[in-house]
Amino acid sequence: MSGIYIHIPFCKQACHYCDFHFSTNTNSTVEMIEMICRELELRKNYLGSDNPVESIYFGGGTPSLIPSPQIEKILDQIHKHFTLNIKEVTLEANPDDLNHVKLQELKALGVDRLSIGIQTFDAGILQFYNRAHSAQESLNAIALAKAAGFQKLSIDLIYGFPSENHDIWIKDLEIALAQDPGHISSYCLTVEPKTALGNWEKKGIYTPSTDDFAAEQFEMLMESMGKAGYVQYEISNFGRPGQFAIHNTNYWLGVPYLGVGPSAHSFDGKIRGANISNNALYIKNLQRNELTFSEEASSTIDTANDYILTSLRTIWGLDLGYLRGNLGFDLLRLKRKETELLFNENLLLKENNRLLLTARGKLLADSIAASLFLE
Repeated sequence: MSGIYIHIPFCKQACHYCDFHFSTNTNSTVEMIEMICRELELRKNYLGSDNPVESIYFGGGTPSLIPSPQIEKILDQIHKHFTLNIKEVTLEANPDDLNHVKLQELKALGVDRLSIGIQTFDAGILQFYNRAHSAQESLNAIALAKAAGFQKLSIDLIYGFPSENHDIWIKDLEIALAQDPGHISSYCLTVEPKTALGNWEKKGIYTPSTDDFAAEQFEMLMESMGKAGYVQYEISNFGRPGQFAIHNTNYWLGVPYLGVGPSAHSFDGKIRGANISNNALYIKNLQRNELTFSEEASSTIDTANDYILTSLRTIWGLDLGYLRGNLGFDLLRLKRKETELLFNENLLLKENNRLLLTARGKLLADSIAASLFLE
């Protein structure tokens, strides 16, 4: 099995926290879609004919900005050139792009999961983030999607906005769970250098929340999701049983995927790589039938460390047998001191020959993984 990720590099406006690759200049949209289709054809053998595609994911950027006929062109190209066993087609959307007509068009095309970028229901924070939608538009989008027959919805929330208390976050969680989308992804607000937030912090205009404040909100998130019947199947992702996102789950489990579009990453099961993060150069190269994809140099140790990082974030944990049998590393022997310390501090546990993060360990997921990295 495998997946295909399509990066749509356009946004209506720039969110103040976002450092993903995108452009607010949409003049080249038609050319971009044509070149994405051309890349799909040129890389039709990347996944192999015996590795059927079971998930397609439109990310960005803002895929919901693109007219439905352009989405249809991309899907037609995928159907033409790849072996398929489709189980899920996901499209990221902003609430202000979703109306009855748009939703019906997407559903008719086979899109069966929407990932809606809500981020918060607080009007002041939405404005601070420079989001284009209102809280009411978020609620309307969820209601319209359900009415249109979408049974798989995911909404994104951001925690860690600096405040005097947790009241706004508590309200966000209450409103989100009241909508019962079935899946919620939640990420901590971080300051990236080449963003408005990064510039404001550098100038002393903005002060991010403390690590302790953000950790308290993450703990509140885990508690609220658990009480509502949502399973934390990955550090930042919560879903009702049967509602886990297939594409992202496969990514964390190391399933191969092809990424097309500017800045898109790919993984063939052994080697990772990425496309150029430049819209104009991406289009120019592909007009000459030249790919912009370059492989990332990696060793067996790099592969093992990548597995350690991603697997520990999931409910399935790190398979010690896989690490030893497939990659040749006996982690408990090589990292005996580190693992014993983590066990004793109740940050990590061993169960059925797998390493799993405890509730406390999830607060320190990245640093725990880093402590287990091989050298």
